[in-house]
Amino acid sequence: MLGNTTITSDTDSDRGQVGIGTLIIFIAMVLVAAIAAGVLINTAGVLQSQASDTGSETQEAVANQIEVVHASGNVSESGDGYVDSVNLTVMKSAGSNAIDLSSMTLQYTSDTTDQTLVHGGNDVGVIGSVDYSATAGTLGNANDSQFVTNSIAGDGGDDELIYTDDRVTVTLHIGAIEAGIAGDTSVNTGMVTEADLNGDEGLEGGDSATIKLVDQSGAQFSYGVSVPSTFGDKKVVSV
Repeated sequence: MLGNTTITSDTDSDRGQVGIGTLIIFIAMVLVAAIAAGVLINTAGVLQSQASDTGSETQEAVANQIEVVHASGNVSESGDGYVDSVNLTVMKSAGSNAIDLSSMTLQYTSDTTDQTLVHGGNDVGVIGSVDYSATAGTLGNANDSQFVTNSIAGDGGDDELIYTDDRVTVTLHIGAIEAGIAGDTSVNTGMVTEADLNGDEGLEGGDSATIKLVDQSGAQFSYGVSVPSTFGDKKVVSV
């Protein structure tokens, strides 16, 4: 026979413990969801920024175009007759942004030479007895790794195309490129002289080469140089 013993149930305390555990799990889930949401929002922002940059760069690469409106070659006065420099008159296409020619690179490719050139300034040069500044461009610091630019029309500078009426001459020293000559360092001018080349370096009659112009946005324009089979008594020929 039982005495006056009171039996206490633990049901209420068990319910309290279950409620606290559920609350802890709920708070943990909220924290995890908040962290995940933060990561997703940050990732979305980064992807949006990258997509915007990529879109802008792609638009510039498509819209920014350099056009060659005229090309001529200077015929060497000595040797067997070579085109020893090429002058490209360039403009920017309609709709293009301003083009920085000092940031442009040229890729010159012929049957025997493949060379990348960077901007070498706009120095006026006299090579041997020939003053190229009085004809279709200047040589100056142009050598086997550099081209030079000079403004011939418009309000832009020597190394920029801002308006559609700007015209700049891009000059390559083909003789130096084909010979692999960087310049006359003995007189510290950086210029290649006729004595360096002996008049027999460049593109012969019938030769061809490709010049690829790549501007600061990555837009590319390729121009094919084709030298006439004979020069006659011409000093300058169309290429």
